[in-house]
Amino acid sequence: MSKLVTIYGGSGFLGRYIARRLAKQGWRVRAAVRRPNEAGFLRPYGVVGQVEPIFCNIRDDASVAQAMQGADLVINCVGVGGTYGKNNMDAVHVDGAGRIARIAAEQGVEGFVHVSAIGADADGPSDYYRTKGEGEAAVREALENAVILRPSLMFGPEDGFINLYASMSRFGPVMPVIGAGTKVQPVFVDDVAAAAEKAALGEAAPGVYELGGPEVLTIRALVEKVLKIIRRKKILIAQPNFVARLLAGSLDLAQTLTGGLFTNSLINRDQVKSLSVDNVVGDGATGFEALDVQPTPMEAELPDYMWKFRPSGQYDAIKESAGKLKA
Repeated sequence: MSKLVTIYGGSGFLGRYIARRLAKQGWRVRAAVRRPNEAGFLRPYGVVGQVEPIFCNIRDDASVAQAMQGADLVINCVGVGGTYGKNNMDAVHVDGAGRIARIAAEQGVEGFVHVSAIGADADGPSDYYRTKGEGEAAVREALENAVILRPSLMFGPEDGFINLYASMSRFGPVMPVIGAGTKVQPVFVDDVAAAAEKAALGEAAPGVYELGGPEVLTIRALVEKVLKIIRRKKILIAQPNFVARLLAGSLDLAQTLTGGLFTNSLINRDQVKSLSVDNVVGDGATGFEALDVQPTPMEAELPDYMWKFRPSGQYDAIKESAGKLKA
């Protein structure tokens, strides 16, 4: 019988790419998610019955254990970027990660992959980095043989960062840039999924892998690159940190006062703190080269899903395709 993998967060930004790769490898995939009725798009990744979304609450031992029952491999890629009621960063990144790892150890699961983030540090400058660091510690305490993946800023068709800036470019001549001088190393989401696939196939030794793309650039330079690809010209204004904190604070307050009716999906105070520190692969860190994965340049992927933000949208993409055919 084919091996079974349980992917916590299997319908998320990264999880869906991992699910697709492992389904192609012949694995049975169990995607443990909060809303399985919204994860039906995963099923066509394999043959009938091969990929199955199921309900799981990672704040509950019984729910986590049931989702893991019989699994040969467990992958945890559940993450949040802010405070959302009971599913806040401490509950998800620390308690949730520790719970999944502990129960995996109790059930004798053969392999375990945990997705963290570059910058994870229990003494980090933001709650995001702090909880990611504490989550890693909880995983290592339960499982010494865990593979921990630390990606930098991930990009892909469903990403929330590059798509946000591209969307903002459609309004007005000026664009504010928060953390303009902070360095990032954008990594293609499917390359991170490829690293998880290597771990699933037993081709990654236990330990920490920092995963960054082939290019290090500032956030301002990243936004400039995106604007060039979508063929828009904007005046970029580096947002002072105190202004960014005031903006984020007002948005967080609006979410609190409305009882969650308004969800702050733009920028929160903790993200401002995270954007104040560089997010690049550390000197001497183990990364893609140890996994024999070649990271994908941004130029190879961004035009394929950024065309919708161009002034003429799909017509720009049609003209570009026609030009390639003539050539």
